[in-house]
Amino acid sequence: MSIANKGALAGDRYRVIVSTDIGGSDPDDFQSMVHYLLYSDVFDTEGLISSPWDAGRVDDIHEVIDKYEMDYPNLLSYSENYPTPDYLRSITKQGAIHIAPYKGVSDRTEGSDWIIQCAKRDDARPLYILVWGLLEDLAQALHDDPSIKERLRVYYIAGPNKKWGLNAYEYIRKNFPDLWMIENNSTYRGWFVGGKQDGDLGNQSFVKDHVSRHGALGSYFEKHLAGVIKMGDTPSVAYLLKGTPGCPENPSWGGRFVKVQSRPKTVFKRNTTLSDVVEVFSVIEFVFEGPHISSDPDKTVFSLMIGDDEFEGFYCGHGEYRVRFMPKTTGSWTYLTRSNILELDGQSGMFTSSAETEEGRANKCKRYPNWWSDLLDESYSEQEHRGARTVNMWREQFLRDFQNRLDRVKEENES
Repeated sequence: MSIANKGALAGDRYRVIVSTDIGGSDPDDFQSMVHYLLYSDVFDTEGLISSPWDAGRVDDIHEVIDKYEMDYPNLLSYSENYPTPDYLRSITKQGAIHIAPYKGVSDRTEGSDWIIQCAKRDDARPLYILVWGLLEDLAQALHDDPSIKERLRVYYIAGPNKKWGLNAYEYIRKNFPDLWMIENNSTYRGWFVGGKQDGDLGNQSFVKDHVSRHGALGSYFEKHLAGVIKMGDTPSVAYLLKGTPGCPENPSWGGRFVKVQSRPKTVFKRNTTLSDVVEVFSVIEFVFEGPHISSDPDKTVFSLMIGDDEFEGFYCGHGEYRVRFMPKTTGSWTYLTRSNILELDGQSGMFTSSAETEEGRANKCKRYPNWWSDLLDESYSEQEHRGARTVNMWREQFLRDFQNRLDRVKEENES
């Protein structure tokens, strides 16, 4: 299999906004941001948005830009197209700080406004939104100005991110099913799982041999995740670097994808048992009965506890209390509710999650004409990760190219 000689490395320039939960619970975003900035000369970067989760803020993006500024003279000697550090700071915007309530949207943010402003620019090229975190700012932008939908192409690193941002995800799925969207739930794992990992191409050996002692950016990369490659969001960038981004079915460094006709969802209006089976990465909505109360619908009134994780539940009127969850792995699950409302406290149950199926994606209505997700063919799976081999089959190529980029910031006296 070969990749068409197209993409940003072949001279095609793409408009890009990165929405990242950098600095929050997912430290691999720091590694991905280092990678992105080393390739920023081949993109028209229009925005870097801090998306919600834990403590992630614009200061975390600025921290990486500060390292980039230290290496900027060396980078500029290779390409005059590298954006200035001050420009990058000027397009760094704070997005939503909190996860969206049940309805999926809340208040406009600097980040959501910036998406709208960029999308409405007089430029015939589509605007690629690379979502490394949650969809809150994208959902808010679409809510505030639905006309931008036709201008957008979204590559969403979903999986665990989707689990935490289900309300915004559901808002987009219900209201904008024809949005151009790649929903990457497991393919992204091919960046760090499987593929050619012998010699200096291992997740740790590559950092030791080709990242360590390579400028401020290399040192910054190495200090995260104990100097081991993860970079789980980088496939969204690699998708634009090498391949044909307008055709997700074609090979690319960021994976291959298949069109889906449906997005699976199950609503339970009762406590469940292990005989209740749902697909991995599908949306589950639990509906509990309780008292009729006067409450702000955007205010959390109970929690769903699954393991050590807590998910916010809301009162939706008519005595119904709702909360959403997504299993990111197959297996059995147990849940328990907590609330100051007596009827909502201590509800419990179990359920089972199974592998994705073609049947779960089938729908005669074809409601999602521009939505792609992971290949389910087991020949492209790496362990349990569907589609991952469509990325890791190119591991030597994309890491050697990354190695060359890192050499741009290597000082003369470094060896």
